[in-house]
Amino acid sequence: MIKNDPSGLPTRPASALTRRGLFSLAGASAALASAPAVARSFGSGFTHSVASGEPQSDSVMLWTRYVAGAETTLDWQVSESEDFVRTVAQGQVAASPERDWCAKAVAGGLAADRWYYFRFVAPDGTASPVGRTRTLPQGPSQRFRMAVFSCANFGFGWFNAYAHAAEANDCDLAVHLGDYIYEYGRDNYPGPAEANPARPLYPDTEIVALTDYRLRYATYRADPDLQRLHQVLPMISVWDDHESANDSWRDGAQNHQPETEGEWAVRKAVAKQVYREWMPVSDEPYATYDIGDLATLFRLDTRLEGRDRQLDLGKVLEGQTNPQAALEALVRFKNGDWMDPSGTCSARHRRHGWLKDWRHRKRAERRGRCWCSRC
Repeated sequence: MIKNDPSGLPTRPASALTRRGLFSLAGASAALASAPAVARSFGSGFTHSVASGEPQSDSVMLWTRYVAGAETTLDWQVSESEDFVRTVAQGQVAASPERDWCAKAVAGGLAADRWYYFRFVAPDGTASPVGRTRTLPQGPSQRFRMAVFSCANFGFGWFNAYAHAAEANDCDLAVHLGDYIYEYGRDNYPGPAEANPARPLYPDTEIVALTDYRLRYATYRADPDLQRLHQVLPMISVWDDHESANDSWRDGAQNHQPETEGEWAVRKAVAKQVYREWMPVSDEPYATYDIGDLATLFRLDTRLEGRDRQLDLGKVLEGQTNPQAALEALVRFKNGDWMDPSGTCSARHRRHGWLKDWRHRKRAERRGRCWCSRC
């Protein structure tokens, strides 16, 4: 539970949150649970509220989804007040079926370390819900608070952590470290005994194709608590493995069977595309975020492009019948595969601290090479 006034930290006035603007989704979860499968197109118009991300000291990315009969041009507006009496940035962006009706725009020319409100407006005058976002501080900064999340599995239960973070209203940024969705089908993690019956998963099979991934994101993003979090805080996010498939790496995944699920390269490309459609993130694999003089965050891809197949201790110990044999197998593993300099450093080199600066890493990974100082 995030406290409103953490002990030992100075308080700072937060931008006002209105019950009308932020809690109008209270009944959405029950309606979602009771909707039949044929009705899960999520309607038309602004189907999934708004979101923001990629914050910098002078810009932020805005996101929404608008479903119509054809590609539609939306106006977007940014204001310092919730009534939009005066806009400080505005522009247009298209919502098209090619990107599953998701629209993203970058609002620039903003002031550092400041709350803003934003919205989208359709040609018929219909407006999206009002979102709230924030730019990063620049120069000397006293404090900055982040709400950090990972591993959110829709089928297990409610997204209470998202709700608590939004309602606490004491953070400047949300950071999601991955596993924003899970790819499994119904009755597989969670199993029947663990699954929340009020959280039906769509599609009910494992997601493999483009339409599968899109429907899974649409299901997750229909959760009112996740919508509320995106509505009130900018988010920096990076994928882990379940946005594609369990234990994924550059050329495959534990949970991908080519003989029945097709080429891994196709599934990986689909997973990347849909993630970038539905998330308020840029299409670039790397990004840097300077939080004044307090910290710098780096968004890196060490899962789908910068990773060899993971080493498997289970296979190392397979067939060993006594402790001495197991120990000898581990020693062979340590002196062999573990220390193999030809492997990427997605795991073992990080543990040893053999890391050069991130710019070297970025250049090396783009060339398909290892990036650590040992190599």
